[in-house]
Amino acid sequence: MKKKWVIWILLFGVVLLSLAVLAACGGSTPAATTGEQAAGEECTEIPKPTNAGSPGAAVGLTGDPTAGETVFSANCTVCHGDQGKGGVDNPGSDDGTVPELNPVDACLKSTDATVFATNLDLFIEYGNVPEGESPAKQMPAFGKQGTLTQQQIADVIAYVMSLNK
Repeated sequence: MKKKWVIWILLFGVVLLSLAVLAACGGSTPAATTGEQAAGEECTEIPKPTNAGSPGAAVGLTGDPTAGETVFSANCTVCHGDQGKGGVDNPGSDDGTVPELNPVDACLKSTDATVFATNLDLFIEYGNVPEGESPAKQMPAFGKQGTLTQQQIADVIAYVMSLNK
């Protein structure tokens, strides 16, 4: 009889220890990393560009939002609108417009600056073909095509992030 109690006490101790470890590690609840998660809503999937690869070197560079505004104006405003406010038609795409960047899709945004920068970088590096039968506008692969330098991409990322503070 005494042996059974010892086994039960040991099992109870293991369970308590496991619960303490889970609590210390945050359990299975993921940290809020996106805007929607931080607001209590859940993103089911972080959007990725159609031709995604690995993040570019721009993610590791320090971007200048002022320089980024200049690059954005020259390369991005035609599709994403002034200051990324959107409202630009894209016939043939599922929603009929080019995505706005101010505010950016809440599932791309993150409280972790590196994650946020990486999410933006993938689109700038590799471009994107919007969903739809025949979208009139497609995002160019500015990094892969060499249209923008990695520093210019870092600057645009810093600018878009500054619009979403």
